Amino acid sequence: MTQPTLMQQSRPKVSEIIVGDRLRPVSKAGVESLIASVNETGVMKDAIHIRKKKDGKLVLIAGGHRLEAARRLGWDEVEAKIWTDVTDDWARMMEVDNNLAGAEMNALDTAVFLAERKRLYEKLHPETRAGVAGGLARQGSANELGSFAAATAEKFNLTVRQIQKIVAAGTALSRDEIRHLRAAKAPVTLKDLTEISRISEDQERSMVVLKLSGGNAKSAAAARKQLEAEEGRTPVIDPMKQSEAEFRAISAAWKRAGAAARRRFVSEEIGQEGGVE
Repeated sequence: MTQPTLMQQSRPKVSEIIVGDRLRPVSKAGVESLIASVNETGVMKDAIHIRKKKDGKLVLIAGGHRLEAARRLGWDEVEAKIWTDVTDDWARMMEVDNNLAGAEMNALDTAVFLAERKRLYEKLHPETRAGVAGGLARQGSANELGSFAAATAEKFNLTVRQIQKIVAAGTALSRDEIRHLRAAKAPVTLKDLTEISRISEDQERSMVVLKLSGGNAKSAAAARKQLEAEEGRTPVIDPMKQSEAEFRAISAAWKRAGAAARRRFVSEEIGQEGGVE
């Protein structure tokens, strides 16, 4: 694989930089903090990172808050490091590491970013996946391999156990669930995320997330207790909320399913419904 190359450090036009799919939206507080710093010091401390694609387009890799601050300040140009020969996975890994190393992130964003880092790490280092590493361990060569948890724990000064718990929480959530938790009235804690990661049923997890995001429960554990208390009686259910929860449960299950399972579901379930008169 061709290694990414730092082509140059220059000042491209802010209007020419494309912001694609990002792991998290920029926060108002983060951008306003940067603007205040620039107004006080007169400079943007760090350059943003951009990839130059073969068609000449400039796409943001890392520095979303800095780029947005530059836009709001009305800057025509911004200091940037421009990379070539960049793959999508490499660009995403840089985005992840840039945020984990330098940004002030809440528990939810940390879980989301570490889960994505694990996915990318194992894609770039397939020999570290659990099944492969286990087989190599029996052959006595596992010690020669790095592991995602150990490598990441060392990089970010966390314990392996902390990394494993955070990643489990981030991996359990669908994009819709992440969006709802970001909108929660109270910040979601790592304890909440760890509790959610233990829920194996998609519908229960979706209901817990909705209770948290709507402010109907103070914690994920409290939300689960509420659901348990509701079992065995016939509560008055809001049809719209019930439909929303059921839809999200089905949507989450569909996104996690493989192609073969999806085809079978369409054939057996949707096909049967289509034949009912």
